[in-house]
Amino acid sequence: MRRPWVIFLRAAFYLQFCPKPPIIKVMNNATFRLKKYVLFAGDIVILYLSLYATLALRYGQWPSELLWHQHLWPFTAIFVVWLVIFYITNLYDLTLAANNAHFFAATAQALVINFLLGAAFFYLNPQINIAPKTNLLLDIAITALLFILWRQAYNILLKSILPKNNLAFVGCNEQALELIQRFHNYPHLGFHVACVMTDQDLPERGLYTAAVYKDTADLKKIFIEKNISLVVLAADVQKSSDVRVQLFATLHLGINFMSISHFYEKIMGKVPVTSLNHMWFLENLNEGGKLWYDKFKRICDIIFALLLFFVTLPLWPIVGLMIIFESRGPAFYRQNRLGKNNRVIRLHKFRTMVEEGNTRHPTVSNDSRITRFGRFLRKTRLDELPQVINIMKGDMSFIGPRPERPEIARALQTEIPFYNERTLILPGATGWDQICGEYHSPSVEDTVKKLQYDLYYIKNRSIFLDAVILLKTVRTIILHGGV
Repeated sequence: MRRPWVIFLRAAFYLQFCPKPPIIKVMNNATFRLKKYVLFAGDIVILYLSLYATLALRYGQWPSELLWHQHLWPFTAIFVVWLVIFYITNLYDLTLAANNAHFFAATAQALVINFLLGAAFFYLNPQINIAPKTNLLLDIAITALLFILWRQAYNILLKSILPKNNLAFVGCNEQALELIQRFHNYPHLGFHVACVMTDQDLPERGLYTAAVYKDTADLKKIFIEKNISLVVLAADVQKSSDVRVQLFATLHLGINFMSISHFYEKIMGKVPVTSLNHMWFLENLNEGGKLWYDKFKRICDIIFALLLFFVTLPLWPIVGLMIIFESRGPAFYRQNRLGKNNRVIRLHKFRTMVEEGNTRHPTVSNDSRITRFGRFLRKTRLDELPQVINIMKGDMSFIGPRPERPEIARALQTEIPFYNERTLILPGATGWDQICGEYHSPSVEDTVKKLQYDLYYIKNRSIFLDAVILLKTVRTIILHGGV
């Protein structure tokens, strides 16, 4: 049996180098790694401290060496799984480090799942000669208490001790204001907007503590005084030779420079609309470099689609009968959608709406056409199950932009520039947009947001990003979140 430290080194490698939200790609520096290591190491200490406290309370004395080793190995195996669950439920996302309602909800979800997985582990391994039920219940209760106290202390550590990255915006636009607000709302990301350099009039609200400088003659002096480590170029410096010269003079300060479009994309996980033009696609979509990835992904799609089809096949007649029993009509719903390169495909789903009087217009929130059982199917994503047929046929992938109806896509193409480019790859049963936590209505404004996420995925798609999307989708299904 492997030693605990070997198991945790592998877990640490997973949490550090497995796919993460795009913010991590930007903050992949010593400061960010320090924050992650402190958070992860603290969680490990809490798990083992909770186990030690559990044994002390359970048996009324400090655990003997024999008792400790009896519990050490099985609980180490459980703790590795628990750390993965912490990751899936976003507890290693620094935007959740704040102790708000979202944090407590995510913590409660993770602990409930961890308890159920721990109970299943001991049930499937009856040969383990310990008292699992009582010890596991006591351990999860102590873990919950210590975990929340530890995260409170971690917040204080982040705010008062761990350093922040001071950044400056040269120029200011809509994306810059959105980023300033995000860093204000999520200080645990580690960015502090120290100043904005622009000659335009800015709104009084929305800048928070950022100082505004209209005179760029002393850029170097300002950057030194504000201890700037990153400069985000929100203006076209090609148009001003003075600004170019001023920025060039700061190179020896060790400051990093990044365009607003690139920085916005990495922080927000979507492509800014203002960046979209023909050159963006020519410069950013390296499709020739993704041929091997696309082939590997196709092989994985076939294998997992076949496996999922045969494993779930016994459920299909039961689901179909319940659909027919609740409302008249077929069990399956088939509809034309746009696949790769605008090819029309026939999408398969379990029917979740009534047939009588259904105008087939796009679904809205709390749609009255959805049946009670259909609502359950949508929340659990079981209505998407027949799409394994589309995946096996090569019409779809497990992961990609959601396929749109041809008539809706034609209308959107006339209103949204480059909307058609989302069909450059196979559509998916789930995607980056679906796991990013925003509800998007069928409106043009929300469709633009979906396009931003879809283009981000097309540009950055990889095995690692696919793994993130799958983990987040599994979390949604387990928690009945629905998308």
